[in-house]
Amino acid sequence: MRPRRLLLIRHARAAGGPVDLERPLTAEGVQQAAALGAWLEHAGLMPDRVLVSPARRAVQTWEQAGGALPSAVQPIGDARIHDNTVDALLAAIRETPDDVLSVAVVGHNPSIGELAGVLDDGRSDPVARRGVESGFPAGGVAVFELAVSFAAVGPAAATLRDFRAPSD
Repeated sequence: MRPRRLLLIRHARAAGGPVDLERPLTAEGVQQAAALGAWLEHAGLMPDRVLVSPARRAVQTWEQAGGALPSAVQPIGDARIHDNTVDALLAAIRETPDDVLSVAVVGHNPSIGELAGVLDDGRSDPVARRGVESGFPAGGVAVFELAVSFAAVGPAAATLRDFRAPSD
């Protein structure tokens, strides 16, 4: 089986607001998201499938990041990502078709950071591991390789290969 890649992306910096789903990116968040897209393009990490929380800040993050890619994939809004639990994220990821090799999930903490910890098979890049363990900042991305299908992804099923924080 060809290796699969999973990108866990925390939305970029967002403004406060009375309605959580409507919180927009700040000006800094827009810059973070655009820089994230440029990094993805430079690293050759263009996803085949993108799952995005319906929260405005997550949608805007992918709009900015995807806009920096030569061929941006149309994102799929998935309310389970906004549920903000590891189980909900895994359920969304496990529905990925077999022909997809790279999936990006644009969501929220604490679930994005928690999933990054749960997926780790212990063979991760030590620098990337320290980045994830130091807190998963807004606009951060963790890059995992999977030796299993997306349908079989679960605890200890992936190797963390890279981690990028917005300040990198």
